[in-house]
Amino acid sequence: MHIFTALGAGIALIAMLEAVREHWTAMFAWLGVALVIDAVDGPIARRLDVVRVQPDWSGDVLDLVVDFVTYVFVPAYAITASGLLLPLAAPLLGVGIAVSGALYFADRRMKAADNHFRGFPALWNAAAFYLFLLHPRPVFSTLSVAILIALTFVPFHVLHPIRVVRLRGLTLSLIAVWAVLVVVALVNDFNVSTPVTTALCAIAAYIVASDAAIRLARSFSA
Repeated sequence: MHIFTALGAGIALIAMLEAVREHWTAMFAWLGVALVIDAVDGPIARRLDVVRVQPDWSGDVLDLVVDFVTYVFVPAYAITASGLLLPLAAPLLGVGIAVSGALYFADRRMKAADNHFRGFPALWNAAAFYLFLLHPRPVFSTLSVAILIALTFVPFHVLHPIRVVRLRGLTLSLIAVWAVLVVVALVNDFNVSTPVTTALCAIAAYIVASDAAIRLARSFSA
């Protein structure tokens, strides 16, 4: 089972090779494969009681190592090397992504008691995808990346798509739609219609802001 999880690191290497060649769509496709592995390895491991069967191997540590290279390191390279950022700021922000991502994965407070992420959860693969999809002007891309780095350390809650119980049915349905739309975007090399782009952005807004919106609504009704 641990080999299956570690396979994500190998997938990350292939994604990096594609990124170095500036085959961005292929890079995101491989990162998508790593994302699927990350989504299913935990439930399978719990089902097989891997902690008891293989006590000498830490699945938690292994998962964090693989997540860092797939969620942070490879996307950091893509964001830095793609020309999406201002040239002078790109290497500094790339370092900022790597450092903030490493600190985030080492933070024991990264998940709240209700399984929401605390702060921007170092989803730089998703951030990179949206930068390639929207392709804003470099000044706006640079500002967006800088804000996300800062938000890593801000204690607001971001929805965990699988582990948060509240509205789980709606969340999983939206994630399924999102996955289909991502495939559409990659197959078309990010040349997609406005409705597809709008739907992808709306789902991202739901993941990032739904908890804050619910808390705000409850504060008004209290």
